Amino acid sequence: MREPSQKEIRLVIAASSAGTIFEWYDFFIYGTLAGLIGAAFFPSGNETLQLLLVWAGFAIGFGFRPLGAIMFGFLGDRLGRKYTFLVTVTLMGIATAGVGLIPNADNIGIAAPILVIFLRILQGLALGGEYGGAAIYVAEHAPKEKRGFYTSFIQASVVGGFILSIAVVLTCRFLIPAEDFAAWGWRVPFLLSIVLLGISLWMRLKLSESPVFQAMKDAGETAGNPFTESFSYPGNKKRIFVALFGITAGLTTIWYTAFFSGMSFLRGPMRMNDQTVEIIVFIAGIIAMFFYLIVGKWSDHIGRKRPMILGNFLTLFLLFPCFWAFGNLANPGLWESAKAAPVSVSGEECTTDPFADIFDREQSDCGKILESLAASGVPYDVVSGNVLRLTVGGNNIPITDKLTVTSHERKLAIESALAKHGYDFSEQEPPLINLVGIIAILLVLGMLSALTFGSAAALLAEMFPARIRYSSMSIPYHIGAGYFGGFLPLIAGYIIARSGDVYAGLWYTWVFVLISLVVGWWGIPRDPEGALDAT
Repeated sequence: MREPSQKEIRLVIAASSAGTIFEWYDFFIYGTLAGLIGAAFFPSGNETLQLLLVWAGFAIGFGFRPLGAIMFGFLGDRLGRKYTFLVTVTLMGIATAGVGLIPNADNIGIAAPILVIFLRILQGLALGGEYGGAAIYVAEHAPKEKRGFYTSFIQASVVGGFILSIAVVLTCRFLIPAEDFAAWGWRVPFLLSIVLLGISLWMRLKLSESPVFQAMKDAGETAGNPFTESFSYPGNKKRIFVALFGITAGLTTIWYTAFFSGMSFLRGPMRMNDQTVEIIVFIAGIIAMFFYLIVGKWSDHIGRKRPMILGNFLTLFLLFPCFWAFGNLANPGLWESAKAAPVSVSGEECTTDPFADIFDREQSDCGKILESLAASGVPYDVVSGNVLRLTVGGNNIPITDKLTVTSHERKLAIESALAKHGYDFSEQEPPLINLVGIIAILLVLGMLSALTFGSAAALLAEMFPARIRYSSMSIPYHIGAGYFGGFLPLIAGYIIARSGDVYAGLWYTWVFVLISLVVGWWGIPRDPEGALDAT
């Protein structure tokens, strides 16, 4: 098998990383512009429901990633690594640009969300083939002593795609007046995908096939049916189980909690200015990208297992404190008011149903009040009692007139009543020292993500035999990332809406990290079998 030159390896890393950045940009731009997408394609008088519908669309794209992993994993193991991820990046670019061309729901009605969901499905299929192809392509070119470092550029590129999406949104906000951006300017980042697609294809067409795959092909040793062989190859079922629950479950939920949940938390219940949030996440993300490279290089010296175990272990202890600190720094007045004048609610059927409007179910009166409090980010306690009552600091708030209006009007009315008791619902602009503190916390979360994610590509590639590597690696990774991570914003948002506790959604992440710690400790090989050869 021919050894690639240093020049070839540099081109491999650059082209694979750039393509990964662009493809994840395409996928993440949807989440970065979640609020505006909700207004355009999922309009609803219920703000909580509108956001949940946006996250449902986000989750659907992730839900189709495992199918993309099966489809493109099959092609990657049968036809080659290079041409497979040329197809995936093309599909992603076209689907993303398409979102920017769909008319608003006000113009074409239900067809708008249907078209958005269809394009999200195409994006999910494309992404299911992209990550495995790029990671394996780099891993199969890299010498063993630098494999963790070289593949960490792919891991950093995932963050890079998220950061690029924020950078483009910030640039558009700067160049386009706010009203115009909300009306049509948000489409520009989606349409830009066509330009990024052209750059990515130009770079990737310069690449040759992976030397490992080429050697297998020349020897006639490629898999006949990579999907079935992934589950019949000796020992591979355990490897897939460990890859899913011991590696991917932790790294993907930590990643989405650190960046997506962090951004959503600051924008939503903490009421920070959108542009300010985007700037601080952008700064933290740029710095955090280097953490992935450091961890990848570190893993070449101490192994892949120890950084992952350490990252999962630390996350169990630091996750909640990090978000509590977010709250105290971003909107300290809200929590001071909650302590000085706590909110309590009582009444019959005192639970909220976030999807009541969709399924034409009647929300209880108490549920309506809880829904408004949750949408406003106000902590509350539900106390026993059959009489409908809302109290703030022991004072009764009249609510009879707030039950027959729209969800949005009810939310504003309750906020107005709470404001008389010291609650501040204005847009927050924390002082500089607080912003620096928020960036520092984001960097802590970024380091936890890097510990579990930085060496993942090398580890996963090393765990599986070459003839079925694309399929065997992609399937568990995208089941984990697609379902555990992709549904995180939706499920965590639902937990928050049901409980009224803005921190309750973090338990979703905490449980999966605990599972990953236990399974990873048991099953991740200390020195993977994966010599990346053609056998």
